[in-house]
Amino acid sequence: MFSEQEKEALYKVIYTRRDIRTFVDKPVPSEAISRILNAAHHGPSVGFMQPWNFIVITNEAVKARLAWAADKERRALAIHYEENRKEEFLNLKVEGLMQAPLTICVTSDPTRGGSHVLGRNSIPEMDLLSTACAIQNMWLAACVEGLALGWVSFYKKNDVRDILSIPPHIEPVALLSIGYTDHYPSKPILELSNWASRRDLQGLIFHDTWGQGRAEDLI
Repeated sequence: MFSEQEKEALYKVIYTRRDIRTFVDKPVPSEAISRILNAAHHGPSVGFMQPWNFIVITNEAVKARLAWAADKERRALAIHYEENRKEEFLNLKVEGLMQAPLTICVTSDPTRGGSHVLGRNSIPEMDLLSTACAIQNMWLAACVEGLALGWVSFYKKNDVRDILSIPPHIEPVALLSIGYTDHYPSKPILELSNWASRRDLQGLIFHDTWGQGRAEDLI
């Protein structure tokens, strides 16, 4: 059982966690990174396949190549937006890859555990979903450690594979920049910039079948 204070702390970190893009020049204790990685390694994993690996990147030249790959993709994606929306998109920053003391590339191995893994037999994407659970643990642990974490999602996978010498069958799921920040927003950055707003939970809850029932029937 957990105390009321412990439950409050859990929900506080869930609601406080943010995707951060700017970092300050301050070293991150290695003990904190070890705890964050250990939290990731205790993420729930379908079939207990534990498909993840973690590449910890501190070399400035390697970080610069990753920043190049992210910026290249950011500019390429901008063609999908028009005028003001395009400008807003281009204002999304990827400089955190260079500012943060370290970046961790989280990968997923779709072959780990062999050809027949519990859960993945039916739904092949379960290895990626398990890796996402590990990443969420990292995010929450970083928040508790007083650190900022930014998930960079603009890149071509083969660019990252080439830069980090990742085998072709391994999925580079995330580039996570970790460090301290002097700006930890009260709301998600995209919400503050009016890119999007949080959907109403009541409209996302159905009863028994898709589209049926009222949220108040359940909560």
